[in-house]
Amino acid sequence: MRNIRKFVAPEIIFGVGALELLGRYTVNLGANRVFIVTDAGIVQKTGLLGQALGILRQSGLDAVVYDRVSANPRDLEVMEGADLYRQSGADVIVALGGGSPMDCAKGISIVSANRQDILAFEGVDKVDVPGPPLICVPTTAGSSADVSQFAIINHTREKVKIAIVSKMVVPDVALIDPSTTLSMDRNLTVYTGVDALVHAVEAYVSTAGSALTDLHALDAVRLIQRYLPEVVARPDTVELREKIMLASLEAGLAFSNASLGAVHAMAHSLGGLLDLPHGECNALLLEHVIAFNYAAVPERYDRIGEVFGARLAGLAEQERCAAIIQAVRNFKAQLAISPGLSERGVQPRDIADLARKVMADPCMVTNPRRPQLVDIERLYAEAL
Repeated sequence: MRNIRKFVAPEIIFGVGALELLGRYTVNLGANRVFIVTDAGIVQKTGLLGQALGILRQSGLDAVVYDRVSANPRDLEVMEGADLYRQSGADVIVALGGGSPMDCAKGISIVSANRQDILAFEGVDKVDVPGPPLICVPTTAGSSADVSQFAIINHTREKVKIAIVSKMVVPDVALIDPSTTLSMDRNLTVYTGVDALVHAVEAYVSTAGSALTDLHALDAVRLIQRYLPEVVARPDTVELREKIMLASLEAGLAFSNASLGAVHAMAHSLGGLLDLPHGECNALLLEHVIAFNYAAVPERYDRIGEVFGARLAGLAEQERCAAIIQAVRNFKAQLAISPGLSERGVQPRDIADLARKVMADPCMVTNPRRPQLVDIERLYAEAL
């Protein structure tokens, strides 16, 4: 029984033009009125909300819009959105945006069905009743919330991100249209791309991995290593955007079913305490966690290192680990990611509180090496 694995995924429609099918899929799900969850950036900068509303009108549907989602979606926003959803008379939810609107929409869906506070669902398999139908239209290439059974919500009182892991938050449909990512600026492109990379790496070394998740995780690593620097250099090339969108999809399928590890657990704590961008946190922590985990699954990290061009033949274990870390750092240097949590406002006095919250994160369960509190404190200190 220990070798049995499950694999869940929504219905996925991938390719340029997928957004145009929004009306068809909402009608297929029995919609009379649509509740759209998005954010101010989508509303003010992209024109995508107007496009989505137009597509829905062509299918005879009207919509109510909730656009007050923060970059790190808050528990209070989920509850406010759920109240509006219940008042709206809507019966299908559409998430339009990056990971924040999609995670908020997942929260709104399960809160509206279960009539509980969003914080009650923290952990694994804590959602009893499925929510209303949910369609995700991702506009960033990295969060993979459009295909995952994870929702990450900021617990505002405790200043920590909580993880909700349940098949009840897997969307019914993911309309993945690479052309929607053309509006992403450079920083968003870089950090969401690295988020997808960390999803893939952590899924590949996860203790809950399987042949199915390995397949998707490794291909995602290959795609990101090959194409993310090119996308940054040529951001208006939709064919390149499509490669990274595919990588995000594959990384999402991998981590949704294999879970994650210490990088994400530490990033959740950072993002909750200091409201830092999630992908940036992952980027700053990755090589430190690789160094900590390497001895537990060296052959897996070696395979990842080979994708990044590390020359490992004939090297001892410590030398291989160092070469892999250097290859990852070289890749980040290509993307102009400067190291250092201290540059982002993290202080040594923050470390004890950050580390304490990490130890309770569900992502730690599948990390290939089980750390002690002192190990997490040391990793944060090294990343300063």
